[in-house]
Amino acid sequence: MFYDTARIYLKAGDGGDGIVSFRREKYVPEGGPDGGDGGRGGNIELIVDEGLRTLVDFKYKRHYKAGRGQHGRGKNMHGKSGEDLTLRVPPGTVVKDADTGELLADLTVPGQKFLAARGGRGGRGNARFLSNRQRAPRIAEKGEPGEEKWLLLELKLLADVGLLGFPNAGKSTLISRISAAKPKIADYPFTTLTPNLGVVRLDEGNSFVVADIPGLIEGAHKGVGLGHDFLRHLERTRVLIHLIDLSNLEHEPEDAFRIINRELMLYSPELSKKPQVVAANKIDLPEARERLASLLKALEPDTPVFPISAATGEGVQELLYRVQSMLEEIGPVEPAAIPEIAWKETRFEPVSQPVTVTKEEGIFMVTGGDVEKAVAMTDMNNEEAVRRLQRIFRKMGVDDALREAGAKDGDEVRIGDLVFDFVETGFDRDE
Repeated sequence: MFYDTARIYLKAGDGGDGIVSFRREKYVPEGGPDGGDGGRGGNIELIVDEGLRTLVDFKYKRHYKAGRGQHGRGKNMHGKSGEDLTLRVPPGTVVKDADTGELLADLTVPGQKFLAARGGRGGRGNARFLSNRQRAPRIAEKGEPGEEKWLLLELKLLADVGLLGFPNAGKSTLISRISAAKPKIADYPFTTLTPNLGVVRLDEGNSFVVADIPGLIEGAHKGVGLGHDFLRHLERTRVLIHLIDLSNLEHEPEDAFRIINRELMLYSPELSKKPQVVAANKIDLPEARERLASLLKALEPDTPVFPISAATGEGVQELLYRVQSMLEEIGPVEPAAIPEIAWKETRFEPVSQPVTVTKEEGIFMVTGGDVEKAVAMTDMNNEEAVRRLQRIFRKMGVDDALREAGAKDGDEVRIGDLVFDFVETGFDRDE
């Protein structure tokens, strides 16, 4: 089977916990703090493998998890970083956020990499909190949770030219004649159930890649037939060869041309604007030549039309040379850039994300990436760590934001997994 979509879950590794430890050696009185940091959690990245052609590997395994960082140890020993996880995808893979539909990456070049989920940083041990004011800190951070998300992978074939037309228009016959591709060919509609790729080599040493997709019918943009599932594979092409079956008595040739182009427009206006070459197929049949004249009258004068016979090869070479010249005029398409992902470690003193307070069913919900990370990395069983969290909240403006939202003493507040009662001087932890 040809799998060109996949929905996968990624969980980057959590950072290891820092620890509270003090140096204890004979003849060394009042040894200072020596708790080490936790190790970084493993990242998950995608890399383009030119040997892959489909997303079938993600059909049978959808959950992926990177290694967790090890906890810190005494004597300033830091934990080992978690093992990174690399997932291989075929060229032409588009990566989207499954929840929002946001485009995250367009992976087209072999070896291209994309950081899909970042591992959490390791928590700092108490040795990192030593200062002139705090000579014996008994505080350490828990590891930062690694990113977790659902991603939608879509494969769009990398081809220079796309073949489109009604079922049984002769697309499979044409691609088998002009390339080494061996698609299934039969005299019934929807013989082609999956896209086929073929490489066309011309006399001068020029070559280009052709994609043959299943036939389109009216309503394809709504999912009728097979066209909606595979129209995406035409989006990367630079030129479209529109095959019209001159022997098909169900549609007039000009009507077939309009119906298919209307489906392209309804699916994607950008796709409908791609340059087209009309290949009037099955010209070897007597009745076809009679219908060619009406097609030429109906089309715009500047629309290139080539009468061909995919079965006998008549007119095919002239069609290919025209397509090659159009590709040279258009030039190569630059691959889409991968968005930058911030790698800087988060310290909670600077406010990098705004604090948001909403009220749901009587509970004040506080969100904001840094606020939730601060809670996740705080050991709630450590009184000194809790006091530090209170100071972080004040610096981030959490207290002020709650007051502005109408919070009063005793109101319930939730930040991540932490639930507490709001008080003017701080908070009393319930969970």
